[in-house]
Amino acid sequence: MPGRTRSLSEAGPSGAAGVFAYGAAAGLAADLLLGDPRRGHPVAAFGRAAAAVERRLHRDHRGWGALHTAVCAGSAVALGAAAARAARRSRAASTVLTAASVWAVVGGTTLGREARAIGGALAAGDLEVARERLPHLCGRDPQSLDGPAMARAVVESVAENTSDAVVGALVWGAVAGVPGLLGFRAVNTLDAMVGHKSPRHRRYGWASARLDDLAGWPGARLTAALATVAGGDPRGAVRAWRADAGRHPSPNAGPVEAAFAGALGVRLGGTLSYGGRVEHRPVLNGEGRPVEVADIDRAVRLSRRVTWLTLAACAGGRLIADTLKRRTK
Repeated sequence: MPGRTRSLSEAGPSGAAGVFAYGAAAGLAADLLLGDPRRGHPVAAFGRAAAAVERRLHRDHRGWGALHTAVCAGSAVALGAAAARAARRSRAASTVLTAASVWAVVGGTTLGREARAIGGALAAGDLEVARERLPHLCGRDPQSLDGPAMARAVVESVAENTSDAVVGALVWGAVAGVPGLLGFRAVNTLDAMVGHKSPRHRRYGWASARLDDLAGWPGARLTAALATVAGGDPRGAVRAWRADAGRHPSPNAGPVEAAFAGALGVRLGGTLSYGGRVEHRPVLNGEGRPVEVADIDRAVRLSRRVTWLTLAACAGGRLIADTLKRRTK
């Protein structure tokens, strides 16, 4: 029809794939330059809304927890779908929306800054400052950790959060666009809020924890694969991944942390404490050496390389999928 505006799916193989590629690249660039918004962070707003829903729905029952997960995650996906629908007739508007969504949901720059701040305090011998900052990065009990244990905790957190805070979101963005980006971040945030095994959330948070395991599965494997490519010891990364990942209590953190350990040539895992609860986790890459403070910066640099490789992989995968889809029509 003359004058009819084509949707992105009709705009050729570079349409939707190009929107994702350019939008994601712009969003990552914004994160690199600006970091997380200091005020009015969308993820923080979502967390407050999810907490309000929990106050209304909480019961010591899996079914009520599943309802909480459905309401909160479903709302995020619905919001993303509505925004994408409103912008779908304009490639520029869709690209800007994708860029804003990527910037809102990824946290690679803040992850690196926090890790390096703790590393700087450890290098200066200021364990108290390092202990004060550690809760910004992970949920471990800082008072129970000495310097080497904190350095190990930081490297493990950088590895796990590369998947949770960056790669997983980009994977779902490539698969499902803006709804995928917002939905993944919502699920990951719910797991952090209620998915842990505290007495209050043991049953109520079950659905959030299991959904996060499912949503994080592809991103974790891609993170581990790219860490083997981008790290300094590909064979060591593959060996640690194959030998040790399945021994980790988390189905997604295991492959990522094991691959990072092998790629960096360090030993991760062991005894740690969460909320007063001591856990004895298996050692990952037992052939590696103990973590040193300098390894924190190495882990951050590996995380950044994985991030940009993820963008290339996801953009390429989206382009191939769109091309195949058009050819089958």
